[in-house]
Amino acid sequence: MNGIDVTVSSRLIQGFVSLTVGQVIMIAVGGVLIYLAIAKKYEPFLLLPIGIGAIMANVPATGMTEPEGLFGILYNVGIKNELFPLLIFVGVGAMTDFGPLLERPYTVLLGAAAQFGIFGTLLVATLMGFKINEAASIGIIGAADGPTSIYVAAALAPDLLAPIAVAAYSYMSLVPIIQPPIIKALTSKAERAVPMTYSDSKPVSQRTKIVFPIVVSLVCGLIAPLSFPLIGMLMLGNLLREAGVVERLSKMAQGELINMVTLFLGLAIGSTMVADKFLQWQTLGIICMGLVAFALDTVAGLSFGKALSIITRGKVNPLIGACGISAFPMSARVISQVALEANPNNFLIMHAMASNTAGQVASVMAGGAIMALLGH
Repeated sequence: MNGIDVTVSSRLIQGFVSLTVGQVIMIAVGGVLIYLAIAKKYEPFLLLPIGIGAIMANVPATGMTEPEGLFGILYNVGIKNELFPLLIFVGVGAMTDFGPLLERPYTVLLGAAAQFGIFGTLLVATLMGFKINEAASIGIIGAADGPTSIYVAAALAPDLLAPIAVAAYSYMSLVPIIQPPIIKALTSKAERAVPMTYSDSKPVSQRTKIVFPIVVSLVCGLIAPLSFPLIGMLMLGNLLREAGVVERLSKMAQGELINMVTLFLGLAIGSTMVADKFLQWQTLGIICMGLVAFALDTVAGLSFGKALSIITRGKVNPLIGACGISAFPMSARVISQVALEANPNNFLIMHAMASNTAGQVASVMAGGAIMALLGH
């Protein structure tokens, strides 16, 4: 009888007995993410479930991270086969208005230029000792595109998925803190104050908005086939929005679909933040290199914006190059605010939105190009 009592007692306290210092640290990290989500409102829709997932994954002896456990199933169903990022892009596409981009097609160049930081970070990370596939996955953080970062990391460096995903979404939420100092350091007040006029031409027709996602899907798919799943889902969501005949599907993609998938995605990412894999010097290196990637992408877009300003003799404000990254629509709002600080009558929001949406497409193309170059 005493033997049975001892066995039962040991089972009841198995969690306490098995708890390691590393797991305690990771539970604390999960708590910090939850604090940032609630108190600071940093990407709460994702950081909150990631934090909860990290805490739950580091409670020992629950079996949740095993292949047949809840987190194991979520990871295999949504991350390992890249389903969750693709479904999220359907919702993102349904929420995106490409009208500003279609009215200002030259902003495609700004979106493309802002991706060069990815390749610069790839080179730096390789020199730091990361394998080429790991360096490429880290570089994608600079695009400030969470789903694309997860998609590429799951394909090229699944062991680094957790720190890459956390870094990508953390830096996306910190756009209002990271970008303004970089912009102000590289531009003068006179450059930031350059006004941009709004065209009096007719707005983009509904027919053009309907044709656009179809054409972009085909062209991008033919140029970079490995980007097609992401770009195809993004444009599918946008077609649902612009078609005008499937409003219920469009609202579902913008609401229930993206909310539910974001929750499961966050939990699945958080569940990979287990102590024995996350608490490594390599993780700190990834987080630092992610910040470098983000800064380099901002600098690359801003530099091209300055060049475009010179070419057009001051008709383009260089600031809109900085929002060629994919942190939509936060980066566009930040750039607009910086411009207003320099000139209270300078309203750049629609120009910035055009560059920002161009960055969304360009980041997906960059991810597909990297995967193709590495022979995935």
